[in-house]
Amino acid sequence: MSNSIDTKIIGKLAEILDKNQLTGLKYEDENCKISLSREACGGYVPSVAPVAVAAPVAPVIHNEEKNEVDETVDYSNSPNAVKSPMVGVVYLSSNPDAPTYVKPGDNVSVGDTVCLIEAMKTFNPVKAHKTGKVTKVLVETGDPVEYGEPLVIIE
Repeated sequence: MSNSIDTKIIGKLAEILDKNQLTGLKYEDENCKISLSREACGGYVPSVAPVAVAAPVAPVIHNEEKNEVDETVDYSNSPNAVKSPMVGVVYLSSNPDAPTYVKPGDNVSVGDTVCLIEAMKTFNPVKAHKTGKVTKVLVETGDPVEYGEPLVIIE
């Protein structure tokens, strides 16, 4: 991959970071791996590296009852997890005045919308992959999410 292509990709990723007010973003293809993070001064620190297999990142889990964060639970490999199909910002309802698509205790069917992911000014519905009961919602509206990050647990 040439440096001019890397620069264009980094520019686009920086634009996504600014637009969505994210603190970090990763991009990977077969030729390179790019990671951007926002410094305290507001600048960016790009990192370009050859592709390497990354270890799964444990998501932060919100305890619904106590509103505490439980970092010991990892739903990354759970077959019950609805995972983010892309990098973006999650929205649990179609607009701030609308009820959330799902909440713990709701029953869903395959294909039901569980949330939206906004990426590059487009709202993309995230659908349930199985029929069951929503037991956990792992994100909140406005949270930045990464590709493959668990969003909702359906059992």
